[in-house]
Amino acid sequence: MLASFDVHLFWQALSSGPYWRGALLALELTAASLSTAIVIGFFVALGALSPRRGVRSFSWIYNWIFRATPTLLQLFFIWYALPQLWSGFAGSWFTPFMAAWIALSLNEAAYMSEIIRAGLLSVEPGQELAGRALGMSRRQILRRVVVPQAVRIVIPPTGNEFITLLKLTSLAYVISLPELLTAAQQLATATFVYPETLSAALVYYLGIVSVLMVVQARLEKRFTWTSGRGRRRRIAAPAVPAISHDAR
Repeated sequence: MLASFDVHLFWQALSSGPYWRGALLALELTAASLSTAIVIGFFVALGALSPRRGVRSFSWIYNWIFRATPTLLQLFFIWYALPQLWSGFAGSWFTPFMAAWIALSLNEAAYMSEIIRAGLLSVEPGQELAGRALGMSRRQILRRVVVPQAVRIVIPPTGNEFITLLKLTSLAYVISLPELLTAAQQLATATFVYPETLSAALVYYLGIVSVLMVVQARLEKRFTWTSGRGRRRRIAAPAVPAISHDAR
């Protein structure tokens, strides 16, 4: 079975321009989408923690819509339906990359909002009370007290979301975005050879995700507090001088 595997075609696909350009485009789309999702998710998380019922309801509806519907359906809706609903999206500026960026950003923001909300809730409420006692406003407490501590909780799972989002970029091949899977599909269609062309794309994904997993592990080690880190040195207590019988 393995004798029919064309190694030459595999290496040719692996080193071809469309493959590595598609891989770079997938990374670019992932970074842009996750950055946007973090910003949107932060405000959605704040809305979920808001004392106002209307704001909390908006955050709940946002998360409900984007977590309950398939990512592929959202991508189809943004690319095909949105230009018909809003003529501004029918211009030449609305490229497949823009559509994928919008769809993946909105989708990922729903998940990032839950991660950020969990990070904000992990901060001890007494610290907010201490900030109020010092005369700090709610915005100052959030920026100087709550957010810096929540970052330690948010960063490790955010690395996992980056890896997941990278794999989700492969869905953009359905709207002809020239990312990695699109390059593999086009070469497979042109040559009618699938094992070699798809295996080359598989190697790219395995390589990229492996590097990201190493980065994620280092981030988790850096930002996750453990009792074994930074052990305090034991300071020997000074010996108590014996009291002589003469001093009594």
